[in-house]
Amino acid sequence: MAVAATVVLTGAFPMSAPAAPDVPDHSDVDRAAAGDTGAFERIYRAHEGRIYGVCLRMTGVPHAAEECTQATFIRAWENLHRFEKRSALGSWLHRIAVNEVLGRARRQKRRGAHLKLLAEAPDQDDGITRPRDGDGLDLEDAIARLPEGARHVFVLVAVYGHSHAEAADQLGIAEGTCKAQLHRARKLLKARLTGND
Repeated sequence: MAVAATVVLTGAFPMSAPAAPDVPDHSDVDRAAAGDTGAFERIYRAHEGRIYGVCLRMTGVPHAAEECTQATFIRAWENLHRFEKRSALGSWLHRIAVNEVLGRARRQKRRGAHLKLLAEAPDQDDGITRPRDGDGLDLEDAIARLPEGARHVFVLVAVYGHSHAEAADQLGIAEGTCKAQLHRARKLLKARLTGND
């Protein structure tokens, strides 16, 4: 099983590959769980774009999103035999991705390196388009600048459509906290997008 993990880490499946048609059939899941790397590649190609999207929106940093995406597929490869097919494969992968992002944030905090939004040096090309003086912010940039807790809730509830109960469960917070963070996120976004912050 280490073969697929190595393939994903070495970039044999490029991060920018176009998404394949929707979800591979269950036989691909069964074959991949039995060690078929070709079946796993089809799963990867079908889901990589969506998983990278959630990771990017939650981290706000492209290189962190790439690391979390790779970690998601490595963990999926290692645990595919546990996937019970009661939910869609995409939902299972989404949950793994959220857990990877949250785990990465916890590890960084434990090391004392608090996450800072847009932590890249301003002269590095990290793929994020930043506004010049006098330009307005776009929505993606405004989301990336939200405080971590508000950003995570906003991405899960407002962008991906999870209920407050589902998002609270995934984030390990109370449902009331989830609602408060969403309110905070919306208020901050409104202020930033209208230039009133």
